[in-house]
Amino acid sequence: MAYNVVLLPGDGIGPEVVAVAREVLQHVEHHSAGGLGFQLETVDAGAGRWRRTGSALADPDFELCRTADAMLLGSMGLPDARHPDGREAGSDVIFRLRFELDLFAGVRPVKLYPGAPSPLREPGPIDYVIVRENTEGLYAARPGGSRVEGEVAADTSIITRSGTERIARHAFALAGNRAGQHRVTSVDKANVLGSYAFWRSVVERVSSEFPGVALESVYVDAAALYLVQRPRSFDVLVAENMFADILSDLGAATIGGLGLSPSADIGADQGLFQSAHGSAPDIAGRGIANPHATVLSVAMMLGWLGSRNDDPAATRAAGWIDDAVGMVIASGDGLTPDIGGSRSTAETAQALLLALDAVAAA
Repeated sequence: MAYNVVLLPGDGIGPEVVAVAREVLQHVEHHSAGGLGFQLETVDAGAGRWRRTGSALADPDFELCRTADAMLLGSMGLPDARHPDGREAGSDVIFRLRFELDLFAGVRPVKLYPGAPSPLREPGPIDYVIVRENTEGLYAARPGGSRVEGEVAADTSIITRSGTERIARHAFALAGNRAGQHRVTSVDKANVLGSYAFWRSVVERVSSEFPGVALESVYVDAAALYLVQRPRSFDVLVAENMFADILSDLGAATIGGLGLSPSADIGADQGLFQSAHGSAPDIAGRGIANPHATVLSVAMMLGWLGSRNDDPAATRAAGWIDDAVGMVIASGDGLTPDIGGSRSTAETAQALLLALDAVAAA
C-alpha cells in the first residue's frame, strides 16, 4: 500500500531528526519490494513560521494534515517565539492538531533498550506505556483561562464522562493486547479533588468491560515515586492530560532520556507521531541530535497504519525499525552525547540504516 505522510520538521533539531526519519522510510520502502510505499509532503510549521508570518500553521497545511494517512512531527518551539501572555508559539501547532483533529489518545512507550544508560541503580527490564488523555484536563483551558488586571490568573480543568470513558477503553484494550501483565494503572488525585474522584469512578466502571485486564488506582505523587522505585511493576498507565505529560518525562529519564522516547497522538481517524523531546535549540545545527526517538516514532506510525489498514507489510516494517534501533543501541554505535556516547547524528543514522538493511534481509 502507498501512504500519504505529512512531515512537519518544525524548529531547532526537528529538521535534523526528521531528515533521518525520511531516510529510514526510504529504506523501508526499498526493502518492501513494492509492498509498501510513501508519498512524503513537507509542511512549514512551528515557532519559526510564527515569527515570520504570525501563524504557526497555515490553514491549507492544516488541511493537508487532516487528509493525510499519518503525520510525523520533528519538534516545535523556540525560546524567543512567545505570545504576549508568555505561551510558546510553537505549541500552537501541536495543540491545534490534537484538539481540532480530536487526537484524544497520547501513547508514550517507556522501554529500556539494552545498552542505553539508566540513572537507576538496578533498572532491570523496563517496558510499559503511558496513555494520556489529550483533549481535556487542565490543558483544555488553553489558550483561554481568566486574567484579571495583571493580578489574578486562573485555568479550569475539564474532565468529562465521555472523554474519560474513551481514554480508559483505549488503555484497557492496549493492556489486553500487550504480552505480559494485562494491567492498567489509573493515575489520579482522588483523595483531594472531586474531579479526580469522578475520573476514578468512571475508570472503575469501564474496567468491568475488560474482565481479562486488572485495574489498580494510584495517586499521582505515589505514581511518580513508583516509576523510579519499581518501574517493572507497570504495564499500561492512564492519566489525564497534565499528569500523564509530567509522568512521561519522568519515565523517559529512567530509560536514557527523551532522545529515546517516541510518542503517538491518536484519534478515530488520524494519527500524529513525534519524539517526546523538544526542539533543543542549543544544539541545533551542531550535528549531535539524537534521532532515535523520531525513528521509533516512525515505527509506531507504521505499526498503527498496519493495524488500521490490516497491512502486514507496514506491521513487519515497524518490527524491522524497532529491532534495528535495539541493535544499534546495544552495539554502542548509536550513542549520541545525550545518552553517553560520542556519535554524531549522521553516524547514528548510518548505523541505523545498516542495521535496518540487515534486519530486513534476514
